[in-house]
Formats: sequence, C-alpha cells, structure tokens
Amino acid sequence: MTTYFDPYEADRPLLLKCSCGRDHTVTEHQAEATAEVAAAELRQRSQGLDFEAYSNQFVEATLIKAIFPQDAVRRRFLKAVGKGTAMAAISSVLPIASLQAMAQDKNALEKKDLKIGFIPITCATPLIMAHPLGFYRQQGLNVEVTKTAGWALIRDKMINKEYDATHFLSPMPLAISLGLGSNATPMNVATIQNVNGQAITLSLKHKDNRDPKNWKGFKFAIPFEFSMHNFLLRYYLAEAGINPDTDVQIRVVPPAEMVANLRAGNIDGFLGPDPFNQRAVFEEVGFIHLLTKDIWNGHPCCAFGTSTEFIQKNPNTFAALYRSILTAAAMARKPENRELIAKVIAPAQYLNQPEVVLNQVLTGKFADGLGGIRNVPDRADFDPMPWQSMAVWMLTQMQRWGYIKGDVDYKQIAEKVFLLTDAKKHMKSLDQKVPDGAYPKFKVMNREFDPAKAAEYAKSFAIRKAA
Repeated sequence: MTTYFDPYEADRPLLLKCSCGRDHTVTEHQAEATAEVAAAELRQRSQGLDFEAYSNQFVEATLIKAIFPQDAVRRRFLKAVGKGTAMAAISSVLPIASLQAMAQDKNALEKKDLKIGFIPITCATPLIMAHPLGFYRQQGLNVEVTKTAGWALIRDKMINKEYDATHFLSPMPLAISLGLGSNATPMNVATIQNVNGQAITLSLKHKDNRDPKNWKGFKFAIPFEFSMHNFLLRYYLAEAGINPDTDVQIRVVPPAEMVANLRAGNIDGFLGPDPFNQRAVFEEVGFIHLLTKDIWNGHPCCAFGTSTEFIQKNPNTFAALYRSILTAAAMARKPENRELIAKVIAPAQYLNQPEVVLNQVLTGKFADGLGGIRNVPDRADFDPMPWQSMAVWMLTQMQRWGYIKGDVDYKQIAEKVFLLTDAKKHMKSLDQKVPDGAYPKFKVMNREFDPAKAAEYAKSFAIRKAA
C-alpha cells in the first residue's frame, strides 16, 4: 500500500513487535481486533447474496420449472422425492454443471485483481468498508484498497492506469475529462460516496470572530482546486462580500496535514473533509464554525469512479464494482450501523484515527470546540445518487471562477460523466429504492438552483472571476 506522512504520528516511538508477531503497537492491535469484531457483526447484518450460489440456484430452479411447468405438480414432485434426488435424476439426462458454468460465464469478470485508491477520510466510507466486510469478494473481485497521499496523486495514478478505480472528489472526473489541470482523459462518476460531511473549521484564536465579513486577510486550506470544498468555501465567502481571489488566500493542503497547519498558525482555517474537522476539536486547536450542510444540505462531496476506457474494456467487472459499492452505501446510510462502521474504518490500514473522533462524525453527536455538544444526525450521509444537476452546478462554479473559459454545454458534459442511468439500473438489480428524475433542483444558501437555467445562474453573481 502507498504510505504517507501522518503529522499525528511524527513523535511516535520506534515500533516494537506486538505479542502477535506483527510490527505495530498494542493500541493498534486492539483497534484491529475491535474492527474485526465490528466487521463480523456488520457482515451478519448484511443481506448480500453470493453470486455463484445464486446463479447455480437459478439454473436448478429454471430446469425444474421447465420440466414441471405446473406449480402444483412441481411442488408435489419435489415434496415426494426431495430436491437432491430430483436434481440427480435431471442431471442424468442434462449437463447441469455445464449449464451452471455457462450461466456464471455469461457474466464472467474480465479482470478480478483490482487496485482502488482512496484518501483516508470518512467520505470514502462505502469504498473502504466494502473491503473488510467482503462485499468485493462476494462479487468475485480481489480488491486492494490503497491509501494515497493526496488528490493530485489520485488523478495521476488514474491517468497512468496505476489504479483501476478510485475515490474521487466529485468535480475531479469533470475536470479531468475536460483537460483542466491535466491531459484530457475521459472519466466517470459511478456513485456519489458521501453527501454533507464537511465543515469550515477555524483556529481557536478566531472564536470571537465568527462573521465572515471580517475575514479579509485570512488564509484558508482546501484539499484540491477541483473540489466541493473549494467551490463551497468560495460561495460562502462571496455571499459575505469577500472576494476569494483577492481578499483571502486559499491554499491546497492534503487533508492529513490540515490540523497540523492550523496548530502551527500557517492557516486561519480550512474547509476540509472529516474526520479532520473533528480531529481539530479533539486536538483542541480549532472549532467547527459551520457544517457544509448549512450551506447546501445534501451536497455531494466525494465519488467513486473510474476511466471510461476501463468501463468499456471491463463491463462485467465494472458492474461487480457497482454492486459492491452500492451494497456498502446502503449499509452506511443506516444510523444503527454507524458506531460499528466507525470501529471498522478506524485502524491504521484505513483511516488511522481515534474511534471516538470517527464516531462523532458518523453519528452526528459531536463536540463543536466551543464548549457545546451538537446533535446533527445528517452531518454525514452516503446517498449514492450521481444526480446530473449536481454536475451542472459544479460546472457553473468552474465557469464562475475562471477554470472554464467561454460557453459550456452543461447537460452534455453532465450526462457524459455522471452515470446516473447506470446507477439506477444497478440499484434496481439490488432491490434498492430508485428515485425518479435526473435534474432535481436544490438550494445553496437559500437560493434555488435550476439546472435548466445554468448559464444565467453562472453569470448572475456579483463576485466572480472577470471574463
């Protein structure tokens, strides 16, 4: 796996072998053991079917129904001789094993050994938890989930085909497909990984300076230019009359380094992913000024996706990945699973965070750093729908801030990159609820966004990059 510098481990003593024989601390051993127990309980709660067993059962049931088309006759026969004897008799004249193999081969995976990148943040929860819970294995996939240092590296590894699929920031596949900041390479969003789940966190020295109108000269960190963090921070500042390009400094800082930079005084605050907002509170160096759900409730943040080329070359493998991620997202959405999920993703190979920090993020009951305890159950959620209106909004903000020049065919780009139809198809195959539509309206800071009027919307802001 890719390793990266964790500022919280900088003063860590040289590791000695644990009594289990592995090179980790006793605390890490305990965390991994706790995670294994939690994963086992979550697996028991899951209702995923083994695909091979399901295929075999389907072939057997189809054959019996073909031979005995009348329900009453079929039931009497099976009751009289039993399923085992019935299948033995049928197999004496029909090659059942071959038919079963053909049924499975119809959906044969083009590639089984996959490498998937992720940034160690709670936004990647479905992608991560699918690994220890065995959802990839259920689909016949051998997946290595690889911790990665930053978003630029994620982008480069996808372009260079070092990763088969990855955890993306939702705007990244749009930017990469358009050649913004890199060579143009068609990428796709298969699902949204998380909605909400971000915050504006400020240094404790600003606890009496909560009005953004007074933030001229502030230095802020974001994880990447083509991120919801950047676009939401810019939107929030501009609504307060602060020009994000001239009145403040916005720096790209890897999520794992945001709290250390806040502690050192290099930045005044950040709009970043969890768990680092809550980690700043835990470390007593910052406070949560605003949850991003209070800017746009239900906004997307991260996504799961891959290259268009991978999908075209590996359609069955891509479908198997889809089923794995959607199954994990459905589990992650249930509030009763959140505490167990915090235990599963806390160990070093995943997020490497205190369980208490992750628990506060995922359950929504958290300390705000100002002496208060807040209860916001939808602080983070894992709705997988890649709504194309979300993509259109992102494109309007890229245009607003000068990342895209000239006119934009919003709908064409959104429908090419955000695979809403595929998501709905695979959700239906898993008996998950499939919502209607493709371009729902929503509100950002109480202002309605209508994707049918995107061009007017992009040009309507008083503060924007000069054309």
